[in-house]
Amino acid sequence: MIPVRMDKWLWAARFFKTRALAARACELGRIHSNGIEAKPAREVRLGDKLQIRNEAGEFQIEVLELSAMRGPAAVAQKLYRESEASREARMRAAEEARASRVFTPAPAGRPSKRDRRRIIRFRGEV
Repeated sequence: MIPVRMDKWLWAARFFKTRALAARACELGRIHSNGIEAKPAREVRLGDKLQIRNEAGEFQIEVLELSAMRGPAAVAQKLYRESEASREARMRAAEEARASRVFTPAPAGRPSKRDRRRIIRFRGEV
């Protein structure tokens, strides 16, 4: 079995759009392999349990296959198996986000000069 770097595997499995984003996620501590923070150069092995946090949510997966080549999404999904608890938590979070959008009205347009000043003051950017 040819060893594969963590950032390459995450990119090939389509968790990140570029290898640079995958490496950055590793450096920021958003990737854990078997409970340990993973560096971009760490080798991925079959059976590894990965915990991945990205803009799509938090994934808890098990590595089933190794690949350093990015392919179609259907092939990428065969590289890992997501746990049921992880899938349910992501679905629940997506439902909550959808529900919060329903109750929050969209602004009518651009903020006025007065509104913008209030926003800047609120953020503490004065």
